Amino acid sequence: MLEDIRAYCRRDPALYGIKVAEVLLYPGLWALWGHRAAHLLHRARIPFLPRLLSQLMRFFTGIEIHPGAEIGRRLFIDHGAGVVIGETARIGDDVTMYHQVTLGGRGWQRDTKGSRRHPQVGDRVTLGVGATVLGPVSIGDDAEIGALALVVADIPAGARVRAPAAETVASTPNAGINPGARK
Repeated sequence: MLEDIRAYCRRDPALYGIKVAEVLLYPGLWALWGHRAAHLLHRARIPFLPRLLSQLMRFFTGIEIHPGAEIGRRLFIDHGAGVVIGETARIGDDVTMYHQVTLGGRGWQRDTKGSRRHPQVGDRVTLGVGATVLGPVSIGDDAEIGALALVVADIPAGARVRAPAAETVASTPNAGINPGARK
């Protein structure tokens, strides 16, 4: 637990001086600790309780981590709202994950029971805001997945994946006004 707290303090620039105590209010930290307990129960094949614990953590933190997911050391979930980590996902050490990241499957039609259905994330990977990684793909060590990127194929170590940037479109006078509309 102390290692997790140190990782949060090192990676979040908002935590300094007296504010360091605020780390105990971070939902990512609580979701991670709840997951560790649920994962131990899941591995011991205890029914119902691991899922109940994961759903309680989801309720309190907004972060959903399936008890079967394997998470390495020092995972940093910044903000955390809307993060979803599927059952067969594997996450390496020192991974940084921002809000609304999904490590999910491709759907019940494509994923067979008992198979690896979720991504495997290497060490020191950064997953940007809203990144979606689907299926049994692998993300290599030190890769950076940019905000809103959709990943459905393997990513090599050290790669940088970016989603297309927003396009600026020149506005025209009266754009969006329906000429037939009455006042």
